[in-house]
Amino acid sequence: MAVARRRLSVGLGLAGVACALLGGCLLLLGPVIIRQQVIKNVRINPSSISFQMWKDIPVPFYLSVHFFEVLNPKEVLQGAKPVLGQRGPYVYREYRNKTNITFHDNDTVSYLEYRNLFFQPHLSNGTEDEYVVVPNILMLGAAVMMEKLPNFVKNLLSTALTLLKQEAFMNRTVGEIMWGYDDPLINAINMIVPGLIPFKGKFGLFIDFNNSNTGLFTVNTGMKDISQVHMVDSWNGLKKVNYWRSSQCNMINGTAGEMWPPFMSPTSLEFYSPDACRSMTLVYEQSGKFQGVPTYRFVAPKTLFANGTDYPPNEGFCPCMQSGIQNVSTCRLNAPMFISHPHFYNADPALVDAVEGLHPSKEQHGLFLDVHPMTGIPMNCSIKLQLNLYIKHVAGIKQTGDIKPVVLPLLWFAESGSIEGAVLKQFYTNLVLLPSVLDYLQYILLGLSVPLIISAAVLMAMTQRNAGERSPGAPAGQSKPPPSSETTPLLQDTDTPSHDGAEA
Repeated sequence: MAVARRRLSVGLGLAGVACALLGGCLLLLGPVIIRQQVIKNVRINPSSISFQMWKDIPVPFYLSVHFFEVLNPKEVLQGAKPVLGQRGPYVYREYRNKTNITFHDNDTVSYLEYRNLFFQPHLSNGTEDEYVVVPNILMLGAAVMMEKLPNFVKNLLSTALTLLKQEAFMNRTVGEIMWGYDDPLINAINMIVPGLIPFKGKFGLFIDFNNSNTGLFTVNTGMKDISQVHMVDSWNGLKKVNYWRSSQCNMINGTAGEMWPPFMSPTSLEFYSPDACRSMTLVYEQSGKFQGVPTYRFVAPKTLFANGTDYPPNEGFCPCMQSGIQNVSTCRLNAPMFISHPHFYNADPALVDAVEGLHPSKEQHGLFLDVHPMTGIPMNCSIKLQLNLYIKHVAGIKQTGDIKPVVLPLLWFAESGSIEGAVLKQFYTNLVLLPSVLDYLQYILLGLSVPLIISAAVLMAMTQRNAGERSPGAPAGQSKPPPSSETTPLLQDTDTPSHDGAEA
């Protein structure tokens, strides 16, 4: 019994020590192993898990477009406040794929990313054949651009507009506004003011968005420094752009807007947007989960489109108007175009009050990115922007009537997507479930080691105590009795004389 207890205590002790050692190893080495696996698989390398995801984005992206229809065009020409009605959304499935992928010796890779859009009638509220009353963007834009030219030039344009039957507002289909329409005004303007509109053919707001690339990006692969992975090295061969008035505003910062370096901190992230012609910084808002995957949510700060007066670092983006809109004329053919958040969300209230029909709200019009901080991979996102046209009465061009100066919303769009299906399952298993199992296992092993070692110690103490009780020490002065013999009787008669006495 004592031997069995002793063996059990030794076994429990060894098991407890083994659990403690294994748990300690996992505690110390587990994070290192996970980190090395993340580094290995988020680098831009054909052998990494995320490479194919980076090359051909498997996430279903959708472009949702909302038009602002002008409901009172005649009254606007007479100086009334524009009344707008939102139409749509008109939804397009967006496919992205990278081509001309070229790796360089300095741990960078260059590529062209193409976008292809396909209309989704079942997700849309309307068709591309629907007519919408919108500003005559070419005419009103050209009028503002020519405002400071000599009167005879403006009169010449006004005459041409009359002959071409051009008016301040037009009624065209969604498809025409999106993907282009033939307009004789383009040739007329180029004849009157050569180079004012440096393009020919069709005009459409998204004509350069479909079946086209976003420019030649060169980004860091992260092979030597994982903290630089996906960071833009150059765009179209440029280290900085020349659209703006300050070196800071012309800087190309951050990534290309698809992935970020791993092990993110809850502070901010940056990306360069060719569509906005600038780098943008989003700030951390809160931690959360998307389909069980931990995320950091990043949103646009109020300073993103603030003017130089309210936020001096944005002075380089001026000439500015109210806060909440950014003048992009320098990168949009000098047309008086502005970008903003939809419905002038986070903008000067004067912009909202200048028109009727806008209802800004964070839930519907705020952009966000939910990024998995360990890998830097976006899980869910919705980037929302609004295109606006500055219109006004221009002396000498009678078609502008008595239009009061106003930044008029044309449309707003959202590019949205989230990881789902098999990609989400693989992501969750490899980067959430397995690390969680290792994390829990190390604490389970450490927790088991304590009762096992305590049990072993208790059993060992009990075994030693029982052994001591069965073998007490002998009293002092007592001699050891002689061993009994088979011929010696156990009881002896004291009256019987011994053999020695008889002989005597």
